[in-house]
Order: sequence, then structure tokens, then C-alpha cells
Amino acid sequence: MDQAGWNKRYAQREFVWSLTPNQTVVTETAPLTPATALNLACGEGRNAVWLAEQGWQVSAVDYAKTGLDKARRLAAARGVAVDWILADVIEYPPSPATFALVLIAYLHIPAHQREQLIHNACQALQAGGTLLYIGHDLSNIEHGWGGPQDPAVLCTPQDIVNLLPDFTIEKAEIFERPVTQEPGHGKPGEAGAIALDMLVRALKPAG
Repeated sequence: MDQAGWNKRYAQREFVWSLTPNQTVVTETAPLTPATALNLACGEGRNAVWLAEQGWQVSAVDYAKTGLDKARRLAAARGVAVDWILADVIEYPPSPATFALVLIAYLHIPAHQREQLIHNACQALQAGGTLLYIGHDLSNIEHGWGGPQDPAVLCTPQDIVNLLPDFTIEKAEIFERPVTQEPGHGKPGEAGAIALDMLVRALKPAG
């Protein structure tokens, strides 16, 4: 879906997704010490707002203005500050060596754009910083539920690991996610449907 499509989707109702953070984001970032964080493709801002509530100093980037407008309202309602940035994450040049955490969650784009995105994310990380990448796994098309059905925009954990040759890979795995546990996924009568998601958590080399 392009920029116009996401703007239209976010404008259709108050919130497409849950007001609570993605549970994998919570699980994978909870052990980290809050510092500076960059959330690329933040959408309606639920993960960025949650990170700010935990004490992170968050910058969040998305090209859908309607999504960012809702993200600002959510942050204001929760009493937290986030630096919201309207930009295409593929073209946006984040400040180098600035962030202790870079989060990319459920951004599905072609391989050449994904490579540029990961390059930008790596540049933005401080030495010893954490990259967290979460999305639908390529196997979800055949064996899971929902999500993009175009294999050109999906990948596997190994595809991301291959773009991080110098990083320490802490996790690179596929996991099952009940789609009905979060709004925006599933429809009435689809209880028990499972999506196959993937995550990579990696540390940038120190020094």
C-alpha cells in the first residue's frame, strides 16, 4: 500500500489498530534500559507512545499524515512527548549514531527498499544499540493468516540477518501470533486464526 492508501486507511475510522502496543514489541524491549529510540514506520503511534511511557526519548517517522495526527492525539492523551516526523522512512536520513534502539514493526516493502531501510537503521544506531525488526514471515502466505499476500514484500529472519553481517544476532526466529489478540487483525468468527510472524533482535558492534 502506498502513501495515499495509508492516509485513506487511517482516515476511515478512529484507530485501525489497538491503542496498546504490539505485545512482541513489549516483550522484546522491556528488558532494555530506556534511552533514545527511533520507531520507523510508526503508523498511529501506539508503539512509540508506549516506549515514551517507559521512559524512552522517542523519535517516530511515518509518511501517513493521518496516522501521525492520531499518534499526536494519543501521545497527548497519555501525557508523553514524542518527536513525530512526517517522512518516507526509505528516504529519511536519521541522525547517525544517535539511537540506542531502532524499532521497525510490520513494514512490508520490496527487498531493495528493505535493504536501504536496514542500512539507514544501522547508521542511526549507537555502538552497542539494538535493532528490533518484526513483521509477517514469508511462510505466512501459505501457512498462516492475513497480512500481505505478495511474496515480494515479505522476508524471513535470515534475510534480515544477511543484512547485518557485523551485528550480534540475539534472536532470529519465526513465531505464531493469534490474529484476534489485536484489533486490526481478524474478523468475527475467525477466533483461533494464527499468523506466522518473524523477528530479529540484533546488537550493533561496540566501537
